[in-house]
Parts: sequence; C-alpha cells; structure tokens
Amino acid sequence: MTAPSPSPATADPEDHGPLTGVRVIDLTQVLMGPFCTQLLGDFGADVIKIEPPSGDTSRGIGPMKSPGMGHDFLHINRNKRGIVLDLKHPEGLAAIKRLVETADVLVYNVRPQAMARLGLQYEALAEINPRLIYVGVFGYGQDGPYAAKPAYDDLIQGVIGLPSLIAQVGDGVPRYVPLAFVDRTVGLAAVNAVTAALYRREKTGRGQRIDVPMFETMVPFIQAEHMAGGTFSPPLGPAGYPRLLARERTPFPTKDGHVCALIYNDKQWRSFFKLIGDPERFDRDPRLANIGVRTQHIGALYAEVAEVLRTRTTAEWLEALERADIPAVPLHTLESLLDDPHLKAIGYFETVEHPSEGTIRQMTVPGTWSESKPGIRRLAPKLGQHSAEVLAEAGYTPDEIARMLAAGVTRQAQ
Repeated sequence: MTAPSPSPATADPEDHGPLTGVRVIDLTQVLMGPFCTQLLGDFGADVIKIEPPSGDTSRGIGPMKSPGMGHDFLHINRNKRGIVLDLKHPEGLAAIKRLVETADVLVYNVRPQAMARLGLQYEALAEINPRLIYVGVFGYGQDGPYAAKPAYDDLIQGVIGLPSLIAQVGDGVPRYVPLAFVDRTVGLAAVNAVTAALYRREKTGRGQRIDVPMFETMVPFIQAEHMAGGTFSPPLGPAGYPRLLARERTPFPTKDGHVCALIYNDKQWRSFFKLIGDPERFDRDPRLANIGVRTQHIGALYAEVAEVLRTRTTAEWLEALERADIPAVPLHTLESLLDDPHLKAIGYFETVEHPSEGTIRQMTVPGTWSESKPGIRRLAPKLGQHSAEVLAEAGYTPDEIARMLAAGVTRQAQ
C-alpha cells in the first residue's frame, strides 16, 4: 500500500466536476440508488443523502472498524453529505419538502406506491419545485402487471434468464453472477437519465418525472445477443448466440495457470495458426472461412486452442500472443487485481485517511477529462454527520434543529 493521502474532504467543493452547482436529494439505500448518486457526486453534484434514524441497511455489511461504517457503505457513499430524517414524523416530511425547494434532482429507490403514501409523489413535489427532476429506480415499469412487485439484484437476474444461461454453459445448475451486476448497471442507467434530463431542463426550464425500471433496463443485456433468429418474423433460427454459449469459452488453462485470450477476427486467427507453426490452416479449414461460419463451430475451435495453450506457461503465452497482436490478459483473482501493474501505474487504488475510519483503500474516479475533472472530495459520512449543517442551509434555526434532535426527527453524529 502507498502512503495515505490527506482526506479529500478539505478539497474545494465549489468546483469539482461537470455537475458542480447541481443539488441532489438522495432518498436511496443499499446499492443501486446509492451507486447512482455517488457517481453524480463524483461528477461534482452536491448530494444530500437522507437516511432513517436506523441508517442505510448497507451500513451493517462488514467488515468494519466502527459500527455503521461497513466496507460496502464506504464504497458507494462518497461525495455525499449525510442527514437523518424520520419520514414517519410530520417534521421529517416537512424538512424534505423544504430541501426540495432548492434541489435539482431527487432520486429514490423504493416502489412509487411507498413514495405516494408519504405524500412525496412527483405531482406533490413538482408543485413545490417545477424544475425538479424526480427519478425512481425500482423493479418494474408501472404500466404492467409486475408494477408493485419487490425486486432485488438476484430476482432480476433470474427473471431475465441469466442463471439459465450460466446453467447452459456450465454444469446444468442455474447460478447468479457473483456480483451486484444488475444494481450497478441500472444505477448507471439512472445517471444517464439524470444527466440527459438536466440537459433538457437547460433548454426548456422544466423538470420531469423519470422511472428507471430494473427489469426492462436489463432485458437488452440478454436479448440483444441471444434473441438471435427470433429477431425475425418468422424466426430464422433458434435463440442464443453460439460464441457466448460455447462451453469452451473460458479462460484457457496453461502449464501453470490460465490465459484470457480472444481470437476473433480473420487477422487474429491467421496470426494464431502462424504462431503455432501451421500458417496454412486458416485457408484450408472451411470452418475458419468467415466470422459467421466460425461462430457456428466456435466450440470445437476453442477446444483446439485450449489444447495448444496447455503446452506453455502463462508468461510464455502472454508474451507470444502479444507479439502476434492477439488480445490476451492474465486471469486475476480478487487479491491479484489489487496488484495489477496498470492499476498501480495510474494510482487507481489509493489509500486515504477517513476522519473516523482511519486509513482506507478506495478506487479513484476513472477516465480523463481535459476540463471539469470529476474527483473525490468527501468520504462516506457517518450517520447524521451533516444533519445540522444541511438543515441550517434550508433555513432552520439552531433552536428548531435542537428541537428536532430532541424529538428524534433527526440526529447528529458525534
């Protein structure tokens, strides 16, 4: 690990990315919504994270040094100010409505019915602030029979058929992808929606309501490739993209590990056979004629590649494949990824001093900007860390804030 950097909390919050000046009310918990709002914060928005007195559920996902500051929470709640409001209390609801007066965006990830029960539906808040961009991220579109169903990452993976594909290429057992693939993808879709709506508001002056449903957002990630022959009416063939469904499409075993290589276009296949001493193979094997034909025979072709790659070490193949201009990388583990030389060279994993958690490792904001560079200026807040500060900005007096603290409407971290 490198020497810890000073906490970015002291960086200038007035000019820190393309969304500087945009205020976001974050009524989200767990992962999908918080990931969206963290990205908005990385882009410079002033994100006000509103939590119930019990805190965001993800605060309890360990390991952790301090209660309520679990590792998962730390990675999806940077660049936010944290405030506690009890929405079951009339003063808590009143406080949110006062914050909405000066907000540009509100993001929530409960079902719309729950927002309506609180009186926080779009129509009510648009009367307070017609420029408000009101974004819901939840399970299903509200005009279909699944509208009121609860949804989680695992459930959406299942309903789009992802575990069935894994079973088809594996041992026959349906399995979920071992990461929160859906939550983060839909979170990105919500960021796209927010930034597009902000652009439109610059032209029209009007806000709007946007629903970002998990199910419908994720269906193209399956069907864009695997609808295949079903794209046409009548169908031109079965569903499924053969290359992606080939059981042989795996990292290739070597003498001492694995290599991830992709031999894809004509040039790469020619180079591969030249590399292994059979330069005429491409022209004499009809299965290699073009990408369409190769796709139909890809399982057998990948099996041949696998047999060849078993004959040398990982390092030998990486060097040889790079020399032949064939894309290849090593197969990382969770641990070895932290030591990847490219990520080390660009300072991707950096250590910083968190005000309450001490030295922590975090991931930088990726990408290069010639202007308005995004960045990290705040680390994840303790529960209620900025309650008094944000309420004061909304016009509450010290006495009013003290009364709200005493009544449990809000709380302030020590």
